[in-house]
Amino acid sequence: MSEHVPGGLDAEQRAAYRSFVRTHHPDRGGDPEVFVAGLARFREMARPGPLPSPQAPDRFDAPIEIVRDLPFPARVAIAVVRTVRRRRHLRVDRPTQHPPRRTS
Repeated sequence: MSEHVPGGLDAEQRAAYRSFVRTHHPDRGGDPEVFVAGLARFREMARPGPLPSPQAPDRFDAPIEIVRDLPFPARVAIAVVRTVRRRRHLRVDRPTQHPPRRTS
């Protein structure tokens, strides 16, 4: 049962991991106990450093800040500006007219 080793290993360590799995995987005649022990060793090498402190400002569980919507006239103005810019700068792959229909 080959498992993905998460990031944190350099190219040489990843190559060693792949070689280990090819050699010791139980489906290829390897010993299951040796395989499990080797996987644990590679997981330990791949484990990231210490977790950030709970007071770190970029943590995913930081307090939520609620930002109010822009007033309606401002949202309309932004939509108009985006529409005008989009129509002025047509992309090559977006034709200006529909191609004629084929009647076959």
